[in-house]
Amino acid sequence: MLMTDAINQHLVQTEPYYRSVSDEVALFEAAYSVRMPMMLKGPTGCGKTRFVEYMAWKLGKPLITVACNEDMTASDLVGRFLLDADGTRWQDGPLSMAARYGAICYLDEVVEARQDTTVVIHPLTDARRVLPLEKKGELVRAHDDFQLVISYNPGYQNLMKDLKQSTKQRFAALDFNYPDHMVESEIVSHEAKVSQEVAEKLVSIAERSRNLKGHGLDEGLSTRMLIHAGQLISRGIDASNACRVALVRPITDDPDMRDALDAAVSTYF
Repeated sequence: MLMTDAINQHLVQTEPYYRSVSDEVALFEAAYSVRMPMMLKGPTGCGKTRFVEYMAWKLGKPLITVACNEDMTASDLVGRFLLDADGTRWQDGPLSMAARYGAICYLDEVVEARQDTTVVIHPLTDARRVLPLEKKGELVRAHDDFQLVISYNPGYQNLMKDLKQSTKQRFAALDFNYPDHMVESEIVSHEAKVSQEVAEKLVSIAERSRNLKGHGLDEGLSTRMLIHAGQLISRGIDASNACRVALVRPITDDPDMRDALDAAVSTYF
């Protein structure tokens, strides 16, 4: 496969559905115009990834997404030598490929990666815009179209899992949260193919759960979870059962909390 084909396969082919809630689209476009690194902060399932996909489509740029985890090494990001029938060959990692050929590189939940891994992004996020490939002895100068975007959930940060200030201060930041009631209902209705009435009931259940954050729940029900419940309902599953399977059971194992959430479901369905 030619490298142009390899990078073009990361183009977002069709417009992702994204409902703007403020001026985040204009702010991101302005940041991209000067290739400013961007940090998206917000709870899980609130639309950060969908936003990045939408912006990549709108800008017409390839998007390379990396789901960060605690086992990810610097080599997983920048690349490594591989052994094949012809000997050794270098294979770029997702970050190297994006920098070399001009894609948007999105590091999702970046705080899940080890801090000694995330420091490799530093030379790409200042005026140098370079990526040293020490194992290969190469200095990759970032393509003019390259941009780095990271996301994380501040609600889960702790002393062991937070970004260093030396990393944070290299990025501009956009705050994300769950939309207001009517906007979130519109999103759930569109994505799950359910009526506005059903969507509003699902959002009302979610709002009750979010009020329990820190009082028995680590996190409230996300927009993503509401869409899952709505998709089950749209396929003929009883609403109460759909909510139990897609909302209540995934979010907690505590019997009392399950009872409280089941009661909220019964209030609306």
